[in-house]
Amino acid sequence: MSSSSTTAGVPSGAAAPAPAAPPARPPSFPPLSGSQLVLGTVALSLATFMNVLDSSIANVSIPAISGDMGVSPAQGTWVITSFGVANAISVPLTGWLTQRFGQVRLFAASILLFVLASWLCGLAPSIELLIAFRVLQGLVAGPMIPLSQTLLLASYPPAKAGIAMAMWAMTVLVAPVVGPLLGGWITDTISWPWIFYINIPVGLVAAAFTWSIYRTRDPGPKRVPLDTVGLVLLVLFIGAMQIMVDKGKELDWFESSEIVVLAVVSVVSFMFFIAWELTEKHPIVDLHLFARRNFWLGTVSLSVAYGVFFGNVVLMPLWLQQYMGYTATWAGIALAPVGLLAIVLSPWVGKNVRIIDPRKLATVAFLGFGLVLWMRSHFNTQADFWTILIPTVLQGAAMAFFFIPLQAITFSGLQPQQMPSGAGLSNFVRITAGAVGTSLFTTAWDNRATLHHAQLAESIHRGNGAAMQTISQLQAGGLSYEQALAQVNRMIDQQAFTMAATDLFWLSSMLFVALVSLVWLTRPKMDGAADAGGGAH
Repeated sequence: MSSSSTTAGVPSGAAAPAPAAPPARPPSFPPLSGSQLVLGTVALSLATFMNVLDSSIANVSIPAISGDMGVSPAQGTWVITSFGVANAISVPLTGWLTQRFGQVRLFAASILLFVLASWLCGLAPSIELLIAFRVLQGLVAGPMIPLSQTLLLASYPPAKAGIAMAMWAMTVLVAPVVGPLLGGWITDTISWPWIFYINIPVGLVAAAFTWSIYRTRDPGPKRVPLDTVGLVLLVLFIGAMQIMVDKGKELDWFESSEIVVLAVVSVVSFMFFIAWELTEKHPIVDLHLFARRNFWLGTVSLSVAYGVFFGNVVLMPLWLQQYMGYTATWAGIALAPVGLLAIVLSPWVGKNVRIIDPRKLATVAFLGFGLVLWMRSHFNTQADFWTILIPTVLQGAAMAFFFIPLQAITFSGLQPQQMPSGAGLSNFVRITAGAVGTSLFTTAWDNRATLHHAQLAESIHRGNGAAMQTISQLQAGGLSYEQALAQVNRMIDQQAFTMAATDLFWLSSMLFVALVSLVWLTRPKMDGAADAGGGAH
């Protein structure tokens, strides 16, 4: 569910996906110029914007979707995680698909299939079909982000590659600002299916421009072997793990034979996946990259942080709408400013990541996220709009220092020919972490709320004068004794879920602080950081 995103895929309020280090521009195709350059940049940016927007626009609409579909909000979050998981599975396939079909054909087809999947999502009559169409949407969205970077770099001369990626990064960072606000407004004023329908005109325009400008610049398809066994094991491993995490609470975890089977399938397929990929001549995922210190530490730091970040991104609008009385629009307004400081500060970070140790910049990000979540851990049911808004604005500054330095660390020291594989593997782990983070956070939120509810409910008895006085006041207002108890129970629910949310905010804050030490175990090469860190996705 995502993502992508998810990531990533922000993002989001959801996070924008982290930047893949794109392959170098093919020398056989000269840069574009004039109107073609402008239209090409617009087309690629529109496609990227649509993709990233879709990972965040659904976040504030989950309560409305859940209500219409007759499912719980926890089940509704499958709309997000299904997209993220499918996206994670398809990202590693981008390299093979690009060679098999050609990058321009693949990019245009990816956009058109994304449009079709969006249309089907809007038409979905049940949560099962909606999740199935979101899976389709995530699968076809996989190649869009890395290929948009590749084609954009091919459009500009090498001397202006930094400008090209800065423009691309701005598009990616604007989408999470617009996503919650647009999603909330559409949900409140029209209906939630339109958060998917708006992709149709944007996608058609992007596909038309892309094909008209770039179709003659495609090197063409060629036959390459596909690691079918690796792909099947990957799908089994990720799919079983995600279903297990999503359905664990509902089925009482390992008391359920279904959860046990899913756990066994996930673990066994993961072990076979590792063994197969390490010995396969043409692996779908090049696991040998994890032998590099900077790569595995950078990837783990980025992925864990993204999972924690995205879990909080999904939790916030659910809490605001279900227990703080916010409409989808106002939840979007409260979360949208997350990208403002990110947009302002990201160009500075991108410019200076080559001269400032990226570990210092990443430390600023982690401590910034820690501070923001520590502030949120002090929220209560009386928190006003501005109390909620201030940490959201500050979070944007942490986002600016997050993706670019960690990508610089991850790709530091990799050879140019290793970049596409490194980008695919890093993004695969990150997107998967975002989807798993969403499931874990919603499950933990419910569990902690149940605990807090039980503890608070113990104080409601005839010996508690304050409780009896509250019930008497409610009865004096015209409620029966049973209705008064139900009202008190709703108040306890609000307190319990708020306390559960603040528990998770505090835990997340501590996790971000702990990640600082992991970053400082890396040894990035400053002369390679600039190349690896260009862009922000």
